[in-house]
Amino acid sequence: MNPYVLTILLSSLGLGTVLTFASSHWLLAWMGLEINTLAIIPLMARQYHPRAVEATTKYFLTQATAAAMILFASTTNAWLVGEWDIQQLTHPIAVTTAMLALALKVGLAPVHFWLPEVLQGLDLTTGLILSTWQKLAPFALMLQVAPTVNSSLIVTLGLLSTLVGGWGGLNQTQLRKILAYSSIAHLGWMVLIMQFAPSLTLLSLIMYIIMTSSAFMTLKTNNSLTINALAISWTKAPTLAALAILVLLSLGGLPPLSGFMPKWLILQELTKQGLPMSATLAAMTALLSLYFYLRLCYAMTLTIWPNTLAATTPWRLDFTHTTLPLSLVTMLALGLLPLTPAVAALLNL
Repeated sequence: MNPYVLTILLSSLGLGTVLTFASSHWLLAWMGLEINTLAIIPLMARQYHPRAVEATTKYFLTQATAAAMILFASTTNAWLVGEWDIQQLTHPIAVTTAMLALALKVGLAPVHFWLPEVLQGLDLTTGLILSTWQKLAPFALMLQVAPTVNSSLIVTLGLLSTLVGGWGGLNQTQLRKILAYSSIAHLGWMVLIMQFAPSLTLLSLIMYIIMTSSAFMTLKTNNSLTINALAISWTKAPTLAALAILVLLSLGGLPPLSGFMPKWLILQELTKQGLPMSATLAAMTALLSLYFYLRLCYAMTLTIWPNTLAATTPWRLDFTHTTLPLSLVTMLALGLLPLTPAVAALLNL
């Protein structure tokens, strides 16, 4: 892709998100979301592959539907209440429609069906943008809308997403689909606590972005797209493979890794709010996700790619990729748990 075109598209991607962040009026927020969607579509379709074009079409249709629902919800609220302000979305029909539209935008269950299919058709770099940056603008709106939404709806969306995210990833062999279901499960955890402790949702989102970035960059460095392809990771880069296992376990939420921090604080907060059954169910669904992360760890370390050549293998040649971003996010994905008391004090938990 032409570097000038790429610069314009990435700038538009940033502009759309910042516009949504800065807006207090529904039409301006909607405009930001539309700029965001239109900027990523050429990035998704740049592979000239039927699967990429199909993924782009699916993405465009779902995002357009969600945008139309947001516009409908805000217009309904303006008509019935007389307010265009985002935080003044008070009418029950408008609030529920807006929440479901934003759930469709980010890929929460039960409106998640587009996410694994779309992610499977993209290359890993665009998949990373879709899984991280594209979640920011809808989440900014969700956090503003959440206080007026029925809490049963939010908890149901959260628990259903953690369950679907764990269950859906069990039988997958494609790594991009596994990461898509992992994304759905993590989004479920964020939404679950959104009404009770918005600061925790923000913390979970930051941790999710760090861990997912590390996972996608590792797969891109190893050039792995299926579970079978992970078997050569150890031969290619032993250190990276060892760290990748820890990143996957961090995504699963195992102590003493960073991924345990948001889960721990969320379960603690849910128990404080008098929702022990929701906390138990969320913790149980985390085990489903942990199972498929362990599958990936097994494929990476305990299986060996059949190799009968005695000659020097091509992956022993000098490595040319820049690895600084990967190193930074991997370090953050593994070592932030000791900061938990400081984070808890900062968020007044």
